[in-house]
Amino acid sequence: MSVPVSVEPSTEQPRRGGLQTLRTQAAAVPRAWLPGVVGYACLLIGLLDICSAVFPKLRHTRMHTFAGQLPGATTTLAAAGTLMVGVLLVLLAHALRRRKRRAWRAVVVLLPVGAALHLLRWHQTGPAVISLVLFAVILVHRREFYAKADPRTRWRALANLVVMGVFSVLLGLLIVSVHPKSEIGDPSTVQRLEETVYGLFGFDGPIRYGSDRISDLVAYSLGALGLLTAFTSAYLLLRPEKPEPELTVEDEVKVRELLARHGTRDSLGYFALRRDKSVLFSPSGKAAISYRVVSGVMLASGDPVGDVEAWPGAIKVFMAEAREHAWVPAVMGCSEVGGEVWTREAGLDALELGDEAIVDTATFSLSGRAMRNVRQMVKRIERNGYSCQVRRVGDLTLEERRQIADAACRWRGTDTERGFSMALGRFGDPTDDRCVVVTAHKAPAEGEPAGEPGSDLKAVLHFVPWGPDGISLELMRRDREADPGLNELLIVAALQAVPAMGVKRVSLNFAMFRSALARGERIGAGPVLRAWRGLLVFLSRWFQIESLYKFNAKFQPEWEPRFLVYKQTRDLPRIGFAAMQAEAFITLGMPRLGRAKQRQGLMPEPDQARLAAVTEAA
Repeated sequence: MSVPVSVEPSTEQPRRGGLQTLRTQAAAVPRAWLPGVVGYACLLIGLLDICSAVFPKLRHTRMHTFAGQLPGATTTLAAAGTLMVGVLLVLLAHALRRRKRRAWRAVVVLLPVGAALHLLRWHQTGPAVISLVLFAVILVHRREFYAKADPRTRWRALANLVVMGVFSVLLGLLIVSVHPKSEIGDPSTVQRLEETVYGLFGFDGPIRYGSDRISDLVAYSLGALGLLTAFTSAYLLLRPEKPEPELTVEDEVKVRELLARHGTRDSLGYFALRRDKSVLFSPSGKAAISYRVVSGVMLASGDPVGDVEAWPGAIKVFMAEAREHAWVPAVMGCSEVGGEVWTREAGLDALELGDEAIVDTATFSLSGRAMRNVRQMVKRIERNGYSCQVRRVGDLTLEERRQIADAACRWRGTDTERGFSMALGRFGDPTDDRCVVVTAHKAPAEGEPAGEPGSDLKAVLHFVPWGPDGISLELMRRDREADPGLNELLIVAALQAVPAMGVKRVSLNFAMFRSALARGERIGAGPVLRAWRGLLVFLSRWFQIESLYKFNAKFQPEWEPRFLVYKQTRDLPRIGFAAMQAEAFITLGMPRLGRAKQRQGLMPEPDQARLAAVTEAA
């Protein structure tokens, strides 16, 4: 299917005035391979510098004898300086490969300094010439390195100091202990630990060695570890903090206005209102793209929000932002139309990711042979005393909202709230009153005392609006001790009740690689397709791939394909890793610092300013 899309006329300047200049500059870069080559060369030179500083006895040159007659402070400072330069070059190599401007500025200073230190300490013309050649190359091709630095939180500096400090102590203790034959006396474990700690700070410890070579080796090794810890921590500390992705009040009002006019097109449009996303608008303001940056990947989800004719303008702003920071652009779960526009306007490729299950409420029925299993399961669970309520979130009392949010948090099963592309990440917010919630309740058996308020709640479904006549599943949770089949009861209750609310379409779960699973189990499927299906079934032990497909298929939905849009094939592993981080299947850093906040539940504190702005706009 091909949809003609015209580029909107620009009626105003982009949010960042330099984007147009940046696009021209980035498009003029003729050597896309050069930053990678320069980065690896920088890494190699850094490793050579470290080896030269840690193992000075390996260098036997005519200048080495003369250098030994220089004042000790001069030679020691030269060795320490070489080690410092080497460590910094290694740290900056990756940023240089990503075209970071700050890394380029630092390397321009470090390379000639490193070359001078080589000539001063060991008279090594080879490494000095290589450093100066690389210096000339990056100076000539300075336009290749235009990307802004990635800001980070300063908490990472503290974490690096603790982790690298422990690592340095343990490795240093090993270095001190592997030369027992050269040790004078029989030092104790405490003395070895003192030698390690003193050595990390550049001081002599209590242990003495009979060999000058071993003494130098230990001293330089410990000094290198100490410098590595200090410089990496300082590097992380001095970088600017990373602002948390945030949907501002003004941006949320604009996105809601776009959804009110064009929200019918995409079932994932409402998820652009996640408040841990940032948003970019087209020059005319008629389209927007919400995104989050994860591990250097600029990750968007769903189609752009707004007028389809304005999508190209929003996509150009998105791609310019990605180039400005050297982020990898990617889109998760866009529709077929969205995939066509992305590939045409941005020159990206698309890969079918899976299918979205959509049920037409007007034609849904429990009758017929195909629905026999669902019908029997629903009747059985109803006989066990379960009942359902289907309501708008705006019809719930504040206490009911809190009970549902707390119960959903308890039933989560993980410390981290999962979801990104098809999750809202909150419940009961006053700005989300049009959402639909389905709750399952079980009254106490005859003779049992009534429990506390909300104790009869056993499961919950939460749907977000999809235009004026649709809803999209956002949350599905149930009590782990509840009877099996409760989720089927909730969905059937929703499909039967929402037509009275004017809902004609219900989007259920997204089934990854649904077509591969369906074709692989058919008669006549080839060996490659069967092997691919077998791998997906195996991965389903950890990820809900096959189970989601089979669960959705029970309700006889229509399948709408969803796509992953990416720039280059080699970026797919990186994009996959970033997507799993965004969906919270993989968590990095110090998770305990965030658990207290996450355990507060899905219901945020009311933001009166945001509510007033949204209400006024509505």
